[in-house]
Amino acid sequence: MKTKLLITVLCVLVLQLSTTAPAYASGSTDAASVAVDVLVARPISFAMTVVGSALFVVSLPFSAGSGYVDKAAHTLVTAPAKDTFTRPLGDFDEFMDY
Repeated sequence: MKTKLLITVLCVLVLQLSTTAPAYASGSTDAASVAVDVLVARPISFAMTVVGSALFVVSLPFSAGSGYVDKAAHTLVTAPAKDTFTRPLGDFDEFMDY
């Protein structure tokens, strides 16, 4: 079970990294902000993406009934995924700006 999960996560990461354009920070970033981003912010954003995906699946019947599927998907899945995979390293200007 762990092996299948690991392979799935690695495949998703490879696909994500191979299909996005490189993100470059505007201006200069210092080493401390990059280190905090890599060690703290990215893992938190990734965890929020995974948990948000599970919550989205659970909330889908309710959000579909009320017509807010797009808003629920953006808030629970898309925004944390963008923070994780497309935000430039060390750039906290739009971090968790939902």
